[in-house]
Amino acid sequence: MLRALYDRVLYLSGHRHAGTWLALVSFAESSFFPVPPDAMLVPMCLARPERAWRYAAICTVASVLGGLLGYAIGYFLFEAVAQPVLAAYGHADALESFRGWFDRWGAAVILIKGLTPIPYKIVTIAAGAAAFNPWAFLITSALTRGARFFLLALLLRRYGTPMRNFIERRLTLLTSVVAVAMIAGFAALRLI
Repeated sequence: MLRALYDRVLYLSGHRHAGTWLALVSFAESSFFPVPPDAMLVPMCLARPERAWRYAAICTVASVLGGLLGYAIGYFLFEAVAQPVLAAYGHADALESFRGWFDRWGAAVILIKGLTPIPYKIVTIAAGAAAFNPWAFLITSALTRGARFFLLALLLRRYGTPMRNFIERRLTLLTSVVAVAMIAGFAALRLI
């Protein structure tokens, strides 16, 4: 079923309203949808490299807005929806683990998870459930999602089709390096 859904999303990248579909997929993926917007962003950037920045901006804005929905789900519906499911699987104390992550590392959790292909919806819902500062959540989400999508667009625009294979194999490594660099930069700013 997931493969069929992925193929459908990939098909939408060639649709005449692909930009709208890209926004919808980016929005939904940040809170509940299983297919990442990369499935559309990559072929769209390859087909129209002159629009790569526009596509990255669409992904960023829609992803951050979708992240706010994920945050709201975690904040308002965690006990009603997620808590019973976690209890059924023997993970009733998961909320305390999430709170501990955000209390200890705060924005770094969002920066790391938002850049990597780890499902961003986990971060958005967990941030809401942990009542993480919504403004800090919004700012770090915009930074990290923007960095991820614009980096992808830059690589595809600059190197084209050969970059697609590299990205598919090494995206986690590439975005993890960027995440570490961003965190090091923020840590350096705190020391100044």
